[in-house]
Amino acid sequence: MKPDLVPILDRLRAAGEPTRLRILALLRGRDLSVGELVQVLAQSQPRLSHHLKALTSAGLVERMPEGSFVFYRAASRGDGRAFLDSLFEQIAVESPTFQRDSEQLEEVTALRAASAESYFSELAGTWDTIRSLHYPNEAIEAALLDMAGPGPFERVVDFGTGTGRMLALFAPLAREAEGIDLSHQMLTVARANLERAGITGARVRQGDVTSAPFEDASADLVIIHQVLHFMDAPGRVIAEASRVLKPGGRLLVVDFAAHDLEFLRSEHGHHRLGMRNDNMEAWAQDAQLKLSQPASFAPPEASGPGLVVNIWVADKPALPEEAKA
Repeated sequence: MKPDLVPILDRLRAAGEPTRLRILALLRGRDLSVGELVQVLAQSQPRLSHHLKALTSAGLVERMPEGSFVFYRAASRGDGRAFLDSLFEQIAVESPTFQRDSEQLEEVTALRAASAESYFSELAGTWDTIRSLHYPNEAIEAALLDMAGPGPFERVVDFGTGTGRMLALFAPLAREAEGIDLSHQMLTVARANLERAGITGARVRQGDVTSAPFEDASADLVIIHQVLHFMDAPGRVIAEASRVLKPGGRLLVVDFAAHDLEFLRSEHGHHRLGMRNDNMEAWAQDAQLKLSQPASFAPPEASGPGLVVNIWVADKPALPEEAKA
C-alpha cells in the first residue's frame, strides 16, 4: 500500500458513518461545542465526543479550546478542506435528515443569541459612555474600508474581535475572515452577531493577540481595533500581527490618540491612555512594518474633553522579486 493512501483511507473511514456525516454537515456551517451538538443531534455527549475525536484525528475537524468549552469546526484548509469540499459536492444537503438538523440548529442558535444579548446588555452602559467621547463609529468605519484598499482579500484576521463588528464589516470583501478574543463571553456575542447578520464567511475562536493561533504569513489584512490601550505590551501585538501578515499585506490599527482621561484607566480598565505616534513608529519599525501617518478623527464638539481616534496603516514590505514586479 502506498504511504499517501493512508490519510485518504483515514478520512474515508472517519466520514463514512451517518452521525459523523451529519456532524460534518453542521460544522461546515458554523463552529459548535459538544453541548450544542448534543442538543441538535439528540445523542449522548460521550458518543459525540468519540465521533469528534475520530474526525479530528483524520484531519476533517479542527478542535478549538475556549476556557472550559471546546468548539469544533470543519477543516478550513489543506487536504481536509479539499476532501470535504469534494465529498459534499456529491451529497444532497437538502435531504430530510440534514434539513431537520439545520432546523434544530436554528433553535440552538437562538439560545446562544439570548445568552449573548444578556451579556452585551450589561456592558452597553460602559460602551455608550466611551462612544459619546469620540467621533461617530460609522464615519470611522467608512474610513477604515477606504484605507484597507478595495480588496478582495484572501484572508482577513481581526485581533481582539470583541463583538465581531470588524468581521461583519470586512467579511463581504474577503474569501475568509477570522477573529480572536480571549473572552468566551465576547466570543459568544460575536458569534451571535455574525449569525444574526447572516454572515457565513467569518468565524471566531479564542486566542491571545500576543500569540495568535495563525500560521506565519497567512493573512493579507490584519485589523487591531480598539485593543492596544488594554495591553501592557502593545509592541508584542504589533509584532504578532506582522508575523501573521503575508509580504505585501496591510495592518490597520484603530485606537485613541494619547489623552489624559484618567477615569478610563480607573473605571474602564484601560491600561494605557491612548497611543503616542512615536511609540507606534518604534513598534512598527521593530516589527519591520512601514507605518504611515495616522488619519485622525476629532471628538464631537459638544462632548467636552473627548477622545481623538487615530487610524494607522502599516504595510509589510513585499518580497524582493515582488517589489520589482
